Amino acid sequence: MMKRRSNANGRARDSANNTTPSSTSVDEEVAWEMRPGGMLVQKRGEKSDAPAPNLRLRIAFGALRYEISASAQSTFGELKKVLTAETGLQPGEQRLLFRGKERENGEYLDMCGVKDRSKVVLVEDPASIERRAVEMRRNAKIQAAHRAILDVSREVDKLAEQVSAIEKSISNGVKVPELQITTLIEMLMRLAIKLDNISAEGDASAQKNLQGKRVQKCVESLDVLKISNAKVKPVVVTTKWEPVVTTKWETFDPPTTTAQWEFFD
Repeated sequence: MMKRRSNANGRARDSANNTTPSSTSVDEEVAWEMRPGGMLVQKRGEKSDAPAPNLRLRIAFGALRYEISASAQSTFGELKKVLTAETGLQPGEQRLLFRGKERENGEYLDMCGVKDRSKVVLVEDPASIERRAVEMRRNAKIQAAHRAILDVSREVDKLAEQVSAIEKSISNGVKVPELQITTLIEMLMRLAIKLDNISAEGDASAQKNLQGKRVQKCVESLDVLKISNAKVKPVVVTTKWEPVVTTKWETFDPPTTTAQWEFFD
């Protein structure tokens, strides 16, 4: 409300003030907000005398159906947060459609015409589906690499035991056949090639490098043992000859008996 001033110039000032538009005072009373879509709308008052009613919404997500409760003055962005607990989809992975139109996060339910028992369609974002598929392929690749590395690790364990047995024999002065050492080296080199062909990343890559170092250590040990084994003199085992004693058995001829026959008339 405007007041008149009592000075001489009051009329002129009142006349000038009455001719100016009242947009300035209106702008001070009305607050505006920018929606995510770029739409300038009137800002909803934070305080309200009547509490906002709760709406029971029917959510359709493919073949799945959900029924959730939400305030009529909540936004679609807040509704997405509630749906995260139900569907497991993050708000950024969700698209909400109402009356055939995708709704922005900042839009209010009641202002879009959402009522009790209204149906809202939930669709997963196509980019999210693609990211999930890529992540699944990546996880499957990592798991396959872990299994392949585990198989190599078991084979390395067996060969490492044979290397230890050869080392123990040579240290005790027992010469080992050179073919046995050469065969072990070839088997270890095959495992090294098998490791190189495994595509791994992250933790699997660290496990791959660890097994590669184990194979290399075994090969280096066998190279050293091969040289030491060549210096070992073969042990000739001799046995004392003893004459074979044969037992002579004495044979006896059975006594000859003649039968005497008696004749009767």
